[in-house]
Amino acid sequence: MKKFIILSLVALAGVFSMSAAQGEKAIGAQFGYASKHSMVGLGLNFQYEFVNNVRIEPEFIYYFESDHLSAFNANLNFHYLIRFSNRFALYPLAGFSYARVNPEYGDGWNRFGANIGIGSEYSINERFAFYIEQRFQILKDMNQSVTCLGFKCKF
Repeated sequence: MKKFIILSLVALAGVFSMSAAQGEKAIGAQFGYASKHSMVGLGLNFQYEFVNNVRIEPEFIYYFESDHLSAFNANLNFHYLIRFSNRFALYPLAGFSYARVNPEYGDGWNRFGANIGIGSEYSINERFAFYIEQRFQILKDMNQSVTCLGFKCKF
């Protein structure tokens, strides 16, 4: 079942990336905080606006050890951009999440789930922007709030 879900997500990302000939692309780096185990992390993401005001974002966040646990998240989120000016936008987000938690001793565990939240971004100029996101991750026995603050480069 896990392999089917992962393959479905990869296929979905491929279909969306092929469906648009042109679109804004960006790569970003972010600082994240996950509430369940009070973990701080660093992440990378790629954004592609495949339809006007709709973009897809694969993302990876590594959370540093806290209370003898480390973790990572792989997410596939969709954003719907509500532009208030050429510099500022808000966006609701929804997507899929995979989390892996690794205790210092013993076996780790995997969780699949969903993300739902809101974000905002402010463009400094045509190439660079800051963003902040607040999302809720719905994962079995591990629901949590995740806050991300990041910087991205558009190309």
